[in-house]
Amino acid sequence: MLFVKELVESAGRLTRVPSKYVFETTKSDDCMVVDPVSEPETIKIPIIDYSLMTSGNPDQRSQVINELRNACLEWGFFMVINHGVGETLRDELMRATESFFDLSMEEKLKYTGKKLFDPIKCGTSFNPNVEKSLLWRDYLKLLVHPHFNAPHKPSHFSKILQEYSKKTREMASELLKGISESLGLDENYINEKMGVESEKWTQVLVANMYPPCPQPELSIGLPPHSDHGLLTILMQNDPSILGLQVLHNAKWVPIHPLPNSFLVNTGDHMEILTNGKYKSVVHRAVVNNKTTRISIGTAHGPPLDKIVSPAPELLANGVGTQLSLPAYRGIKYRDFLELQQSKSLNGKSCLDCLRL
Repeated sequence: MLFVKELVESAGRLTRVPSKYVFETTKSDDCMVVDPVSEPETIKIPIIDYSLMTSGNPDQRSQVINELRNACLEWGFFMVINHGVGETLRDELMRATESFFDLSMEEKLKYTGKKLFDPIKCGTSFNPNVEKSLLWRDYLKLLVHPHFNAPHKPSHFSKILQEYSKKTREMASELLKGISESLGLDENYINEKMGVESEKWTQVLVANMYPPCPQPELSIGLPPHSDHGLLTILMQNDPSILGLQVLHNAKWVPIHPLPNSFLVNTGDHMEILTNGKYKSVVHRAVVNNKTTRISIGTAHGPPLDKIVSPAPELLANGVGTQLSLPAYRGIKYRDFLELQQSKSLNGKSCLDCLRL
C-alpha cells in the first residue's frame, strides 16, 4: 500500500496525477459549482447557536429549534457556533492528527486493518478493492464509542482523542434532543430509541488527509456520498481551505467554515428514522494544488445491532388515527455499514437499496 502523502513526498515535485487517481465523473459531479460572487444568496448556510439551545431562555431555545428544523428540512447541513468545545482542544487534536500522518510508513502500516469492524484502521482511498479510480485521500478510522480505541503513537494522541470524542458525543446528544423536538416528538425520543441514553450508541472518528494534488481537476478526495448514522460532526485544519462541497438544489455549494465552528450533517439513518422528512445530504471533498487539508469527522449512530426503521410516531397523520406507509425497510446498523463499505462511494446508493 502506498499512501497519497508518501506518493507526493517520494516523487519530489509531482507534476502529473498518476492514471489510477484520475477520477471518472458521475452525473452529480457535473452539477454546477456555486460562484459566491454571482450567487451569494445560494450560500446562506444555516448557523445554529448551540449555547442558546442549551443555556438560553425558553424563547431563545424555541427559536433555535425552529432554525434547526429549517436546516434539516432544507439543507441537511448546518454550522454550529458557541458550542463550548475549547479551541485549545481542537488545535491539540489537529496537531496530533498531523503527527500521526507524519509517522513512517512502517508505523502506519501496523494499523491497516483487514476487517470492516477492526477498531483502528489506517489506509488510503475508500475501498481500493472495488474502486475503478483511487481517491486522493489518506485516512485514520477509529471506533471510539462504546469502546474507545486509539493508536499508541504519537504518545499524547489517545488522551486528546478521548476528550474530544466525549465532547462531540455530548454535542451530538444535545443536537439530537433539539432535532427530536423539532419533529414534534419528546426531546429524548431519538436518544432513547438510538441507545444514546444508555451510552450504547456508536461513535466513529475518521481523520482525512488530502495532500496537495498537481491536477486537482482530475482527482477527488471523496466522491459524492451521504454518511451513515444520524449525525456527523466535522472540523478541519484551516477554515480558509475550501474542500467540502454540499449538493443543494442541484448545485454544489462550497463550504467556507466560520472560525472555531463545527459543520454538522444529517446521515442516512436520520432519513430512515424520520421516514424521509429529514434527508441525508450528499456531499463531496475536492482537492487543491496548494496545501494539505485535514478534516476530522465523528459519525454518531445507533448500536451496531440496532434495527433502524421509520419512527411509528412520525407515520401517523395529523389526526393520529391512520398510519402512512413507511418509505424504508428496517435494517441493522451493522448490516448497513457492511453494505456501504463493500462498495465504492456513490451518492445514496446504499439508502436506495432500502426504499419501499
